[in-house]
Amino acid sequence: MGSLIEVIREPARRAAVLRDCESLIDAEVDDKGGLSGMAVKAAFRSVKSLRPDMIRMSMDALLDDFAHQIDPFWQDCQRQGENPRAYFLRRQVDLANALLTITDRRAQTSSHKVLVKAYSSLRGKAVEYIGAAMPRFSDLLVKHAS
Repeated sequence: MGSLIEVIREPARRAAVLRDCESLIDAEVDDKGGLSGMAVKAAFRSVKSLRPDMIRMSMDALLDDFAHQIDPFWQDCQRQGENPRAYFLRRQVDLANALLTITDRRAQTSSHKVLVKAYSSLRGKAVEYIGAAMPRFSDLLVKHAS
């Protein structure tokens, strides 16, 4: 059984996970449509205009905490022998809330006003957005932690 926590301890593998996380985020943002999609895309443009590598840096800063929140779900999925996509879709609300405890806490203490504003503008739909990312997210876990 692979552990995401162990994977990200190795620098080369951590870098690969971060690249794939950034690609996942870009793909999810690109897929958003309608008015809420426009808001998501605007928020990401704001963040990237502040600092082009901000998403990568933020993911790197959050990755350890994220891994600790996600790994129990991943281990449970592996123990049950369930298809990762099916498991993560079924548990998407629990997973989203686990991740959001971290980002909410960070947003409360962040000095990056543009980043906090962008986060706050998206927070209301965050569980939905994270849930939509579960197929890609589970594929990322299979690739790196299996």
